[in-house]
Amino acid sequence: MAREFQKNSLFMEQTPDTLENGDIRKNLDDDGRINRTGTVLTASAHIITAVIGSGVLSLAWAIAQLGWVAGPAVLMAFSFITYFTSTLLADGYRSPGPVAGKRNYTYMDVVRAHLGGMKVQLCGIAQYGNLIGVTIGYTITASISMVAVKRSNCFHKEGHDVKCSISNYPFMIIFATIQIILSQIPNFHNLSWLSILAAVMSFTYSSIGLGLSIAKVAGGGDARTSLTGVTVGVDVSGSEKVWRTFQAIGDIAFAYAYSTVLIEIQDTLKSQPPENQVMKKASLLGVSTTTTFYVLCGCLGYAAFGNKAPGNFLTGFGFYEPFWLIDFANVCIAVHLIGAYQVFCQPIFGFVEVRCHQRWPESKFITTEHAVDIPFYGVYYINFFRLVWRTIYVIVTAVIAMIFPFFNDFLGLIGAASFYPLTVYFPIEMHIARSKIPKFSLTWIWLKILSWACLVVSLVAAAGSIQGLAHDLKNYQPFKTQ
Repeated sequence: MAREFQKNSLFMEQTPDTLENGDIRKNLDDDGRINRTGTVLTASAHIITAVIGSGVLSLAWAIAQLGWVAGPAVLMAFSFITYFTSTLLADGYRSPGPVAGKRNYTYMDVVRAHLGGMKVQLCGIAQYGNLIGVTIGYTITASISMVAVKRSNCFHKEGHDVKCSISNYPFMIIFATIQIILSQIPNFHNLSWLSILAAVMSFTYSSIGLGLSIAKVAGGGDARTSLTGVTVGVDVSGSEKVWRTFQAIGDIAFAYAYSTVLIEIQDTLKSQPPENQVMKKASLLGVSTTTTFYVLCGCLGYAAFGNKAPGNFLTGFGFYEPFWLIDFANVCIAVHLIGAYQVFCQPIFGFVEVRCHQRWPESKFITTEHAVDIPFYGVYYINFFRLVWRTIYVIVTAVIAMIFPFFNDFLGLIGAASFYPLTVYFPIEMHIARSKIPKFSLTWIWLKILSWACLVVSLVAAAGSIQGLAHDLKNYQPFKTQ
């Protein structure tokens, strides 16, 4: 039995026949799709779920590089910029007007409607490049957490003086194998159960890390902190201090990035009140909650570990008691990243498959769906192109993760590369074009200053992360845990 590819696309268009029935028409939005039911609370939950991810694990290390003054200041600066530009982006969901205009379903659609030209392709490169980078980063992070579980058990059984060296590679292979299976889920709409599970896991391991940091600080210790972070001549050299500072900024940028999915979140909202107004409220609530959580995790993690804060602060607890609680937290990380990987790669899968279907509509290999009756499940439609290409994608991301298994440097590079174009540049440029702001006016000037300042920040963060990757790759030992 064959089925058209459109059956498994991200959105189901309604046929004219369905609109002849008045009752059915009541259940459809202005674009002919089933009524959206999202509210400010659901949108806020999506934002928090998208933002609070593995990036929270590196914040204690980032604060350690920047210190008590610059660390929280940078966190607050990124939160303000993220909220401000998200409000600009929310107004672009509909065009030409933000209330009654035509809907734009993806970030690229928004850029196409307001800017057009080569900027649409540049947006696509930035967005999908970011999504690919995140899936690679999640493969690295999941393997680190799996290794942390095994190492903590090794130390618990053999003693803390034993050298428990474990390779990340087998765990990356295990993670990739799970993803190959889950990647056969046809589209984003079938992922709700996995997303809910991932969100619960995210809050669980973050809360455990926060609680353990508080307990470690309350219990006393010799953690050494300072207003300026790691000390030159004691902890690091002068050049290392500079590079690490740049890299820490990139890590914080990664921790705040959710612009790649903002339009998709907004597309779930009800038409009334207007989506842009609801999205602005949701962004304020989501970013405020996230910032509070980040400041607590980053600052308390730094207070617990001091200038020797590890790149993944949960692995720092992993060699001490209570080992079972840390094991549980790291298992939660791995489970969360299994779901998060799918959330970020499904847009890539959909983009490639829709383009291939449009390019080769007569190819049975690409378009044909084969019905298979699976016991206790029902009928599942297998598409051989989807099976082959998604499997190849997961394998390639796993191989890249094996080549660059460096958590902090990779997060910093992804954050630096995506923060400026997706969070700052395109929202500002579209706002200028949409509002027809006169060139060299006061508003135009300060928006441009903000844009250029963020570009400089992104460039220095990228430089720090590239230097860190080069340094780690030079000294990498495959069987030494990161």
